[in-house]
Amino acid sequence: MSRWIVSNIPPGWLLVGLIVIIAGGAMLLVAGVRRRFPALTRDEHNDVTKFTYSFIGFIYAFFIGFIVSSMWGEINTTDANAQAEGAAAVEMARDADVFGEPDADRIRQALLGYVKAAIVEWDSGLGIRTPDADAALAQLSAAYRQVNATTDSQKSLLSTSYASLDKISQARTVRLLITREDTGPPWPLWAVIFLTSAMVLGTVVIYGVEKTSMHYPMVAVVGLIVATNLFLILQLSHPFIGGVATTNEPLYEVISVLTKPAR
Repeated sequence: MSRWIVSNIPPGWLLVGLIVIIAGGAMLLVAGVRRRFPALTRDEHNDVTKFTYSFIGFIYAFFIGFIVSSMWGEINTTDANAQAEGAAAVEMARDADVFGEPDADRIRQALLGYVKAAIVEWDSGLGIRTPDADAALAQLSAAYRQVNATTDSQKSLLSTSYASLDKISQARTVRLLITREDTGPPWPLWAVIFLTSAMVLGTVVIYGVEKTSMHYPMVAVVGLIVATNLFLILQLSHPFIGGVATTNEPLYEVISVLTKPAR
């Protein structure tokens, strides 16, 4: 469900929608509670409510902070993997010029074919190895096997290029595995998120405030915070989709290097 939401709703609209639903819903709930239970507008129960809110608020803040930190770490990991894949390909593109012209042209064309196939594979979002990307990677490997390295520098760079080829293959495998296994937070985690969020809002709703003009802004602020926290968790739930997702820009950088006119 979270994957569908993040994939189909733009981040701006998602944030606005959550604020309207959560903060607006809390405001309506306050109006109903104040009308149905007028005794709650007095402060006789506020000593208990203050203790409850302080305890729940601490647990909520700690829990949300832990989740966000963990999810942000996953985003950083996927970013690093994507950058490693792109950086290795860029180095292969630049090192190809050291070889003879036929070998260099063959390597650059094979590398360009692989990167384009990898971008299509990435954009599919399925986490499945595509035949085109497999064939392009095999063709790139074959292009290096056909290199006729005659000088020491060519032999050294050929060895380095094989190592970079391994890095590309490994980074691709990691990317596909992460995409394939990306189902977002499990339902027990969502249950705890929703429960603690509801408890934080609930204690503010029943807090004894005599003046309506003071109660509504307080509930609106807490509702806004809860809504933005849920928005952040949704955006961080899936490493390859959403407003803060890992992008395939490193692969496009390889295309830019390979297609740049020679000076």
